[in-house]
Amino acid sequence: MRLENILALSKGTLLGDPSVSLFDSVVFDPSKVKRGSFFIAYSPDDIAQALQNGAYGVMFDKPTQICDSEVAWIKVDNIDNALKKLLRFYLLEKELQVYACDAITLHLSTMISTPSNFTSIEGPMSAIWEKLWPLEKKSIVLFSPALTDSDIFIEHSQLIRAQEKTITIIEQTLFETSFIHNDTFYERQMLSPFFIPYLEHLLFFYTFLRIPFQIKGFSKMGHFIPVFTNSRLESKEFGSSDRVVIFEPLLELIDEQIDFLDTQASWAKIIYLLPESMRSHLTIGIENFIFYRYTEEVLSILQAKSFHFALVAGVDKSVLNPSRSSMRQLELDF
Repeated sequence: MRLENILALSKGTLLGDPSVSLFDSVVFDPSKVKRGSFFIAYSPDDIAQALQNGAYGVMFDKPTQICDSEVAWIKVDNIDNALKKLLRFYLLEKELQVYACDAITLHLSTMISTPSNFTSIEGPMSAIWEKLWPLEKKSIVLFSPALTDSDIFIEHSQLIRAQEKTITIIEQTLFETSFIHNDTFYERQMLSPFFIPYLEHLLFFYTFLRIPFQIKGFSKMGHFIPVFTNSRLESKEFGSSDRVVIFEPLLELIDEQIDFLDTQASWAKIIYLLPESMRSHLTIGIENFIFYRYTEEVLSILQAKSFHFALVAGVDKSVLNPSRSSMRQLELDF
């Protein structure tokens, strides 16, 4: 990567007059820097180690002491924005096939084995760079605009969706599914039937683009997360109790999940804990809505209510395990 290109694309300011004009690699971890690397310094504290390991250039956006005139010091307003501009330019020659999808489909794709010419991306810009930079020409990329800035790519298409059902559910509970796809039986997958339509579209996408795939199992979806508890809200083993708190961080999914629970568990007593900000945005009407203003309120609400299932929106399961001091305060407030 040439210094002049980095400056032109990132709109950065070169400090000093270094003799270096070319870098061998872009590196984010100072311990992985080698002689000739261009180091991206999210933290000024990492620069000394990067220089010691042989960095020829440093990009930074925080106050930094310039300590070596032979190094190319490039100051930018924002590192992530600068990297986005660099990626956008350098990915042109790779002629990537880029497809956009929702966050659920993207997370499912990370749990299915595919060849190296297919990748799904999310996370910080450093992780995205390290996934996209080494891709072969004409590789296929899947991303979610809800999680990753689409401006990284010059253009992208929408996920190719299935027009008919390709998955047959054989047996299901609220949190597990046994199903058949392309004559292959997948038994007791740790995947709620809520996610099956998303999986159906993903597998159709793979089939349509002739991307080989292998389903090994699902875990840690990060959505519709069940925590089996006892009456004191202490976590129990999966499936060992009839009192379940379900956590969903993505508010956009709540309407759909409420409808799913209402249909699939009509026999159960269900409560819905939603942030106050959702009160005026809900598109469905249903009883047992409870709105909370602060995350700290969620635990005391759950303690005060009886239920089989409690769907909690906008917080994670750590609310069930507050610190002792927080727990004592909650009990006093309650």
